[in-house]
Amino acid sequence: MADGAITRRAAVGAAAAGVAALGGPAMAQGSAQGSGQVSAQAGARKTFVLIHGAYHGGWCWRRVADLLERDGHKVFAPSLTGNGDRSHLLSLDVNLDTQIADIANLITWEDLSGICLVAHSLGGWPCSGALETIHGRVASIVWLDAFKPKDGERAIDFISAHSRQATVDAVNRGEAGRAPPPAKLFSLSEKDFAWIDAKLTAQPNGPAMQPIRLSGKRETIANKTYIRAPRYPHPAFDAALAECQADPSWGTIVNETAGHDVMIDQPQWLAEVLLRAA
Repeated sequence: MADGAITRRAAVGAAAAGVAALGGPAMAQGSAQGSGQVSAQAGARKTFVLIHGAYHGGWCWRRVADLLERDGHKVFAPSLTGNGDRSHLLSLDVNLDTQIADIANLITWEDLSGICLVAHSLGGWPCSGALETIHGRVASIVWLDAFKPKDGERAIDFISAHSRQATVDAVNRGEAGRAPPPAKLFSLSEKDFAWIDAKLTAQPNGPAMQPIRLSGKRETIANKTYIRAPRYPHPAFDAALAECQADPSWGTIVNETAGHDVMIDQPQWLAEVLLRAA
């Protein structure tokens, strides 16, 4: 454990089992999955909206959702258009606006407020876009190994070289999506590889090709946390972590022992951290 005062945001991570607070701007390092149950606080029922990343769907959040719901919290984990159980809607018409609307409309039509919006990986793009319209309904955000785009940027310019080439090739062939890579790229849990591989679906190309339009509403959310899992190497996530470490309005947590799919590898740890970050 390094020297340095532990801020409230660092304590968010440190309070979860297996998390040691580090020096620097509200940074913590996750080292274990943790034990015990997520502790519900009386009168503190919370609402979570969990948004998946590329090739995934709402299914990837099932373990975390079960833990949170068991203690009385409300959880929504939708599949974005073209992904997961909505993969039958994959088409050339699916773009970033489509998936932004998926999130904004869910929150609006369900009359949700005071929510914790959690974005994983590529989900950082539509979540950032959705906050342009539903920021007043959001009490906290957690970016989990997620992209943190700026106005006018496109995901195609920041995704991995492999995904970028796969996207370009699929677009040139006139295909609506690109095939998923193997589960071992996302997870360290070998026992889950077959299950993950069976659930991964083609990722719509359109959302990655459209520039995002942002006016800064994401940064107006008072309670913001960034979680990095560096065993999944990605320069865009390293850059996002560095940005958040330099910004006192963000808390940061580093989990050194999980893969990119933290919600699958360490659901108990993540549920505890989300509950405290909300």
